[in-house]
Amino acid sequence: MVKESINIPARFCGPSTSGNGGYVCGRVARHLAGCACVRLKTPPPLETDLRIEASGSEARLLDGSAVIAEATGAELNLTPPHAPSFAEAGEAAKQYAGFTRHTFPRCFVCGPERTPGDGLRIFPGPAGRNGMVAAPWIPDASLADTDGAVAPEFLWAALDCPGAFAVMPVPEPGKAAVLGELCARIDEAVNPGEHCVVTGWLLHSEGRKRYAGTTVFNAIGRAVAVARAVWIEVPADTFGSR
Repeated sequence: MVKESINIPARFCGPSTSGNGGYVCGRVARHLAGCACVRLKTPPPLETDLRIEASGSEARLLDGSAVIAEATGAELNLTPPHAPSFAEAGEAAKQYAGFTRHTFPRCFVCGPERTPGDGLRIFPGPAGRNGMVAAPWIPDASLADTDGAVAPEFLWAALDCPGAFAVMPVPEPGKAAVLGELCARIDEAVNPGEHCVVTGWLLHSEGRKRYAGTTVFNAIGRAVAVARAVWIEVPADTFGSR
């Protein structure tokens, strides 16, 4: 069994008191080869000594004896819709609903209060294609892994929030969509400074559960990472504010 101690810096928050779901899922998924499905059991605490235990095709994130997240190897057969251009994604982002109302405005991925180089500043707006949302994304140099490419957990993070705005295009007063599960596959690396496009689209809904697909496209329009997420509608004050 492989064990790793981790501590989620406050920079990588979703809600102000817990880690961004996509980032945390990506940290756990690093211990599995290929596609992985990660289920969040409880909000991941920030600035807390946690541990990852991994064996074979399974991994867990723990806080003491409490299970924060569970991951398993998986297969993902999901074909993303055609991507808008970088310029078209930029136009879509101008209509980002989070500029008007945002439950968690300091989210590492989609928070409008985060400054360039600090948050990812992925602002998905309506792309006019069957409910798709899209945003441009230029990864910052601080996201680089030891090999110089963007670390995989940040691709997982980029695959997170666009799904929320696909399933809940306009944040509803008193309600929020929180990530319950993220199943993702990373096929190619992305480099810092690369002009990427991130998209999200609604797959279907079942009561409080809403299912979304998300994709990161590279500078030449090729899908390099794809995910399917389960979002759960909860009261907006469940996790406090970001």
